[in-house]
Amino acid sequence: MNSTTLEKPPPLIPRDMLFGNPERVSPKLSPDGTMLAYLAPSDGMLSVWVATIGKSDDRVIARDPARPIPGIAWRGDSRHVLYVQDRAGDENYHVFQVDLDGGEARDLTPGEKLRAQIIALDHRFPDEILIAQNDRDESVFDIHRFDLKNGTSRLDTQNPGDVSAWLSDNAFAVRAAVVQNDDGTSLIRVRDDASSPWRTLDEYSFEDGPGSPVAFTPDDRKMYVISSKGSNAARLMLYDLATGASSPIVEDPTYDVAAAYVDPATNRLVAVAISRERTEWTVLETDFAPAFAALAALHDGDFGIEGGSADGETLIVRYSVDSGPTAYYAYDRAAKSGTFLFYTRPALLGRVLSPMRPIVFAARDGLEIHGYLTLPAGVEPRGLPTVMFVHGGPWHRDRWGFDPWAQWLSNRGYAVLQVNFRGSTGYGKAFLNAGNLEWAGTMRTDLLDARDWAIAQGYSDPARFAIMGGSYGGYAVLAALTFTPVAFTCGIDIVGPSNLNTLLASIPPYWKTMRATFTQRMGEGAFLDTQSPLFKASEIRVPLLVAQGANDPRVKQPESDQIVGVMRKNGIPVTYVLFEDEGHGFANPQNNKRFTAAAEVFLGQNLGGRVEPPNPGEEIETFLR
Repeated sequence: MNSTTLEKPPPLIPRDMLFGNPERVSPKLSPDGTMLAYLAPSDGMLSVWVATIGKSDDRVIARDPARPIPGIAWRGDSRHVLYVQDRAGDENYHVFQVDLDGGEARDLTPGEKLRAQIIALDHRFPDEILIAQNDRDESVFDIHRFDLKNGTSRLDTQNPGDVSAWLSDNAFAVRAAVVQNDDGTSLIRVRDDASSPWRTLDEYSFEDGPGSPVAFTPDDRKMYVISSKGSNAARLMLYDLATGASSPIVEDPTYDVAAAYVDPATNRLVAVAISRERTEWTVLETDFAPAFAALAALHDGDFGIEGGSADGETLIVRYSVDSGPTAYYAYDRAAKSGTFLFYTRPALLGRVLSPMRPIVFAARDGLEIHGYLTLPAGVEPRGLPTVMFVHGGPWHRDRWGFDPWAQWLSNRGYAVLQVNFRGSTGYGKAFLNAGNLEWAGTMRTDLLDARDWAIAQGYSDPARFAIMGGSYGGYAVLAALTFTPVAFTCGIDIVGPSNLNTLLASIPPYWKTMRATFTQRMGEGAFLDTQSPLFKASEIRVPLLVAQGANDPRVKQPESDQIVGVMRKNGIPVTYVLFEDEGHGFANPQNNKRFTAAAEVFLGQNLGGRVEPPNPGEEIETFLR
């Protein structure tokens, strides 16, 4: 529900509705189409549930009392569910298997300081799974082939030391690899079969970025790749593996191809999505055109296909809207009908939420910048307290759809400004490369220009304008408050790096193949000191809230410790929240609620927005450092 014509602000939405556990999420249909697996709370933590289609026999088959389970998939036999889990946010994910009877889960990838990820599952190979793991060399990932029936595994494809991604063909053979070179260039290697030598299919400059293999054609003789080589925006290309010849299949002059859907029954790539202001699909196979037209009409919002049955006849579809909870449907292609499964947060259906409006403005050098503006309901959109919420990455982008942070802030009376500054992905390589070496330069001034735009449009009060973000967004907060000390009223930094040299010196070993990308886009050595907020921390003049996870493997705790230490040494007030059981961001819903309760009080004190007092269990005092 949304409304911008209310005569007064709507009631406060409890934080638990936005940041507590979803009621259900991530539905996955078994390959045979008879069972649904999903994540839902059990004793306060997201756990693995299953239910028989058409019955009410929902039951928990796996749970972790210490941490929510983040992702699930079906084994090809439709009798076992696979899931991944780390420890306290360290991102050393292991792959577990559990049967439908809910017996003890089996860790398929045991070991210390090991990170594993599922590379391929296929219903045609129900007893096999391909997993990439870094047990031999923590800096690179080899492919292991697991025999799930016998409980054995073997090294399938060893990483020569430069491969960052792998792709298997329709015969379940690893036949494509993305290589990232020390100079920032990249290439794709392919081979004819598992026993043939590797050869280079194509090479890419640093400016082009790596090509991203998507899928092999049904006959395994060609391969789809997303690449911006020869164009500004990333296109879907089709490569002939024998000759290396390529041709574009789907392209846009401005926006990158974002996703693709492959029919599991035929291995045909049938549709491709481009995220413009909204997500739009191009259907490649005519027999799927009626289904995609029906999906567009089935529910409001932008949709994505989350999977389905092995025969391709039933699709699991996710719908994201800006002013309501995410919805999931099962769509039957033969019956041409959709069946509602669930809303992730149905309690929000009775609440007034705010629309997310696409915006565009010119930066000070004339570059066109896109973003989104969410205005509070029931309030005249003039002279509002405003929060600029900066996305992480930075090689990422904000998209239209349900955003709990934007809805929370707008419900508290704030205009919410989300900016896809230069260096963000999705807008072509020229826009991405315009952010090279500009972390404290034009990437930062794009945010200042967005602030000035919102003020000039009359939406925002310049005296009540906060900046908030996580990861790179947290860095952007620190940079804003150090390089332009009076541009914002206050700031909230979530797991943001303060010293870019110590950040790069402490990245996880398995990011080795991406190291050149970091240095090419960020810089190195003495230059990074000039871009690092730590060395200008004494310039901070406004209130700052810092939040950190003690087990963060990407932006380690010293990044927050050191800037907080300098501020306190110089007598500058700062509030520092540290969660001992979290990593890069906060997975435990109780920690999410504790942090947002503290942030809400902080913003209320500095910007004057509405505040829901902390509820029992949301106390932050024991987490202050």
